[in-house]
Amino acid sequence: MRNPLADKVVEIKPSGIRKFFDIVSEMKDAISLGVGEPDFDTPWHIRDEGIYSLEKGKTHYTSNAGLVELRQEICNYLQRRQGITYHPMKEVLITVGGSEAIDMGLRAMCNPGDEVLIPQPSYVSYEPCAVLAGATPVIINLKAENEFRLTAQELEEAITDKTKILILPFPNNPTGAIMERKDLEAIAEVILKHDIFVMSDEIYSELTYKEKHVSIAELPGMQERTILINGFSKAYAMTGWRLGYACGPEEIIKQMTKIHQFAIMCAPTTSQHAAVEALKNGDGDVEEMRTAYNQRRRYLMNALREMGLECFEPYGAFYVFPCIKEFGMTSDEFAEKLLAEEKLAVVPGTAFGDCGEGFLRISYAYSLEQLREALKRLGRFVERLRA
Repeated sequence: MRNPLADKVVEIKPSGIRKFFDIVSEMKDAISLGVGEPDFDTPWHIRDEGIYSLEKGKTHYTSNAGLVELRQEICNYLQRRQGITYHPMKEVLITVGGSEAIDMGLRAMCNPGDEVLIPQPSYVSYEPCAVLAGATPVIINLKAENEFRLTAQELEEAITDKTKILILPFPNNPTGAIMERKDLEAIAEVILKHDIFVMSDEIYSELTYKEKHVSIAELPGMQERTILINGFSKAYAMTGWRLGYACGPEEIIKQMTKIHQFAIMCAPTTSQHAAVEALKNGDGDVEEMRTAYNQRRRYLMNALREMGLECFEPYGAFYVFPCIKEFGMTSDEFAEKLLAEEKLAVVPGTAFGDCGEGFLRISYAYSLEQLREALKRLGRFVERLRA
């Protein structure tokens, strides 16, 4: 019998995040700090709008690009928060989470042989999506000494005549790194010089703790060459609603919509109605959750300092990325041993790229009570390793 499988799919490694999540689910009294999901429930007024839409029988397809009202509210939101203007009918597409937008954007823009620059450590989907789009992923290894920010020099050194797209994953999962305006201005100069495009994944844009998030699309000359990707999962605690969006030049959004039309049809209708409410009346909920995350972030950073674990201070998302190189173990070995001995799950840094070796991703999207117990376990483990 002939091989039924596509080689490029078989060669893609499974997600390194799910491995530990699956083990924890079978382990009694285990604590997981491994999942990047808010522990908050979706705010009630947003859920209520979803319920109301069902009660009113709003259960039919929307247009392929999504509800016009939702696209308009996204434009209002981006104008209010970032000062960027998009046309709701031509430059906005509603997707099934931000992940679908990443996949469709790369498929719509890449020809075989095109190179996609991917700074790592970063979200696990970028590299496989580039491969599935027929492109060649080119990894840029970010450095702890630069607070895991992308520098103009690192970008310049990675560009070739085949480079087409730079993925810009900030605020960053797994490191919590951010890019400030001055960082983005230096990057934008290189992008314009080499005439390349940007896919800016801004799913954590509302979760920054040093200053308000800056989108590269705000900078002169960048909106027309940027696909801005965002969604509702992190800021509004709507992970299970599976809703995201892409904004960008009309010619690119048109082709992404075509792929979406054939592969998905439209994003979930109930979720779209709920998202309209989130954008109209959810600013207070976002602020409340951001304040709670910041409290947890500061608590976690203080605890890591007290146990002597080196960790740069993250100012975005809800992750810390401590260094464990002093123990002479790989990230996988450390995480497996920690889980076996203390029933505490974290994610090895290598799940987010080879340059994540020697680091761990710890999520603080958990209650302070859980974090206190988890850090007790981590502290005991570290103490034994040093004894």
